[in-house]
Amino acid sequence: MSVDGMISIRLNGDHRRVAAGMTLAALASELGFVPEKIAVERNLEVVPRSTLAQVIVEDGDELEIVHFVGGGDVTTLDDSWSVAGRTFHSRLIVGTGKYKDFEQNAAAVAASGAEIVTVAVRRVNVSDPNAPMLTDYIDPKKITYLPNTAGCFTGDEAIRTLRLAREAGGWDLVKLEVLGEARTLYPDMVETLRATEVLAKEGFKPMVYCVDDPIAAKRLEDAGAVAIMPLGAPIGSGLGIQNKVTIRLIVEGTSLPVLVDAGVGTASEAAQAMELGCTGVLMNTAIAEAKDPVLMAAAMKAGTEAGRMAYLAGRMGKRMYADPSSPLAGLI
Repeated sequence: MSVDGMISIRLNGDHRRVAAGMTLAALASELGFVPEKIAVERNLEVVPRSTLAQVIVEDGDELEIVHFVGGGDVTTLDDSWSVAGRTFHSRLIVGTGKYKDFEQNAAAVAASGAEIVTVAVRRVNVSDPNAPMLTDYIDPKKITYLPNTAGCFTGDEAIRTLRLAREAGGWDLVKLEVLGEARTLYPDMVETLRATEVLAKEGFKPMVYCVDDPIAAKRLEDAGAVAIMPLGAPIGSGLGIQNKVTIRLIVEGTSLPVLVDAGVGTASEAAQAMELGCTGVLMNTAIAEAKDPVLMAAAMKAGTEAGRMAYLAGRMGKRMYADPSSPLAGLI
């Protein structure tokens, strides 16, 4: 500590000098943030929000301060589903990244009818505490936030991120994804399985992004996952479901909800996922990068509902040859 009564800390990766004897809550307030709306990690350990007013900032501390950033109606079919003891009506989950602004994001969520949105956990902007936040536009009291680990390439990074997410928002229902490398954004299943086990033991309810592999899906179920989320195609590719056979095998082989996560590009592909018997479908880029995101969100809602109803109705059997719709008997 210097003679001027100031100490040096590292805040969100940057060196900063603050008054000695300051509490974490006081530091947050000085930066312009409401302590109840942030989470703080001090020297790689999450600080319970209830203690922010008691914990003193010390010289040399490394602090991370985070909050949620962007990274409804019920369906016409009364056909709810449940995950980790929570019940939802919409089977469409949407992301909160890539939109031009929060207003467009909120309008798209409303048009989609989604009751769950995925949110990334990112550092707060200490240089502009008045910058808009996702929670100002999408009310977490009305829409369930599903914190995710987008951008994490190790299990430890993902676990650390979700611990902070729980402190920031209080949610234990989370989306886990641990990526293997940046080109394909395919999941690293060894790290994913390890992180699933750790999170489940800590009381989290992880919905897990994974490869479209029935064996991997079963191992995730055994590790404590509450939902299986196989990719349809690489994240953000819009290629549609590339392997319908394995998706169907995953659906048949688990008792957990199965949601296609990644690769859907348009409404017909959302319907296809539902026709395979999936519980739901998750998407972001397909809506956010459409020429009219709000209209596409409405289309995805309709596609998801149509696919679900078609699955429940049961499609006709396929035949090798024609079968006339009208009876041939009594022809003139």
